[in-house]
Amino acid sequence: MSTGKISFLASLLLMAVSSSGHAADSANKTITLGFNPGPYEEQFAKGVGPFLEAKGYKLVYKDFSDGIQVNNAVATGAIDGNIMQHPIYLQSVNDRLGIDNVGIVQVPTPPMGLYSNKHKAGEKPQPGETISVPNQASNEYRAALLLQDLGWIKISAKSDPATFSQKDITENPYKLVFKEMDNAQQVRALPDVDYGAIQGNFAVSSGMKLNSALKLENPVKGFINVVTVAGKNKDAQFAQDIVAGYHSAEFKEYILSNPQYQGYLLPDYLK
Repeated sequence: MSTGKISFLASLLLMAVSSSGHAADSANKTITLGFNPGPYEEQFAKGVGPFLEAKGYKLVYKDFSDGIQVNNAVATGAIDGNIMQHPIYLQSVNDRLGIDNVGIVQVPTPPMGLYSNKHKAGEKPQPGETISVPNQASNEYRAALLLQDLGWIKISAKSDPATFSQKDITENPYKLVFKEMDNAQQVRALPDVDYGAIQGNFAVSSGMKLNSALKLENPVKGFINVVTVAGKNKDAQFAQDIVAGYHSAEFKEYILSNPQYQGYLLPDYLK
């Protein structure tokens, strides 16, 4: 083969490699995120999105109906991250699916609250009244803590949030009846029960105001939600840039100046 042909083929090969590398770099500038119902998509799109777009990222948002699918999508690489869960629930899904997703930054989180269409704050429950609670162990534990703070029940000091069940309730003087249900159904089912211990994201996504709750949970850092990525990506550039976006002055201004986020559990970086 002549020197000219070799040089020509080498040039083509170099162009192909260069083109392929550029395409990969471009692809890496797209971040696909998954969300459950709640405020997190809007919070990200308006508070963090502009920061990332200024860095050249394209952002894609996908909605999921439950926490298992959206975590599996992160683990398999179908999406790059999700924003919808606290670390205790995250770990329970990791254990269930045998995956290694990790939280990289906390996000402002609406607290769980006790709501009712039939009763007012300060009322004591009557024997046999019903309370809907999430059918996930870690979030049922949150509901139990909320009710314990009200003095309505007591739970074992040895209770494990990851495995909590009604067996961990040691005292139930009002003989309350707990109805476990999918947390996404609790708002719709509120007219059918006396009370509902409802996660904040599902409450606000249904148009309920946090200040309409009879009682909001006390701040617990373990229940502040996080941005989740696959463990192998925790140090990736896109993950670092997401963290930087949440820590930015622009995000702080967006959250603290927006009345809709009043009453949220805030990460330390926003205090």
